[in-house]
Amino acid sequence: MIRWGLIGVGDIAEKRVAGALKDSPGSSLVAVASARPERAAAFAAKHGIPRHYGDWREMLRDKELDAIYVATPVRLHPEQTIAAAEAGKHVLCEKPMALDAAECARMIAAARRHGVRLGVAYYRHLYPVVRRMKQILAAGTIGRPVLAQAHAFERFDVSADHPRAWFLRKADAGGGPMFDFGCHRIEVLLDLLGPIARVDGGSTNVRFTERDVEDTCVAHFVFASGAQAVLAVSHAAGQPRDSFDIIGTEGSVHVPVLNLGRMRLVTADGEVEENHLPHPNLHLPLVQDFVEAVGAKREPVVTGEMGQAVAHALDAIYASPRA
Repeated sequence: MIRWGLIGVGDIAEKRVAGALKDSPGSSLVAVASARPERAAAFAAKHGIPRHYGDWREMLRDKELDAIYVATPVRLHPEQTIAAAEAGKHVLCEKPMALDAAECARMIAAARRHGVRLGVAYYRHLYPVVRRMKQILAAGTIGRPVLAQAHAFERFDVSADHPRAWFLRKADAGGGPMFDFGCHRIEVLLDLLGPIARVDGGSTNVRFTERDVEDTCVAHFVFASGAQAVLAVSHAAGQPRDSFDIIGTEGSVHVPVLNLGRMRLVTADGEVEENHLPHPNLHLPLVQDFVEAVGAKREPVVTGEMGQAVAHALDAIYASPRA
């Protein structure tokens, strides 16, 4: 049984993480920490968590904890992950892993130095539709990948006093939609198409011109295989979108809504519609894999190195001239 401590009681912890840590077989959530003690106490009472702390450092001294889930603003991830590793705790860290690839390297080094597992919460890696796309590519069903396209649009407009307003502060979040949810698609692209040879991008503010971070960004990837990809994300678009397409030399794969799992496979033999629904709690398969990885003394499916690879891509995108 892996006994978890959770740092952070924000939106994602409330919606999915607490449930995943409690419901995953071989897993129990026994402690939670928040910088606001009253929020930690209320969260613990609501979710039936035995212990709560107003200081995450105090929670790390809890000898009965085996692993820590870090669910705080991005700027806090390195300090909390490294401290947890130094306390001998395994760490599953929310995405994106850190503000830049150099900080990711520090986190990876700390986990190795102290012999603990480090994973990053890119839960789309375990979507059944993503695993199916990887199977199709490995089998050569659509030939060699030529081009991938991913579009992720969602309107995000909150007041300065909103609990999620930190997503709009560059010092806390690192960037806008490319950092927030574009990173998920970068991880999927890396998983499906392999190492990136070159990446650049352009970001702008179309609607929310006073923001500290971009509201729209487009990135262009060239992979070591020669395949290319375009990823477009936006907080400003009027209609939501979550599509993912791969065009191959002999066919194509089309997922109109990545989070729903419906897929259309097109080959010389015709078109086939498939459904590959994700788990109702999107985080649970990732947590389950991490628990199994700790027990088997293996790496989790989404490692710190994958988190760092995504960070390298983000570094390059944000280093590109703004549009």
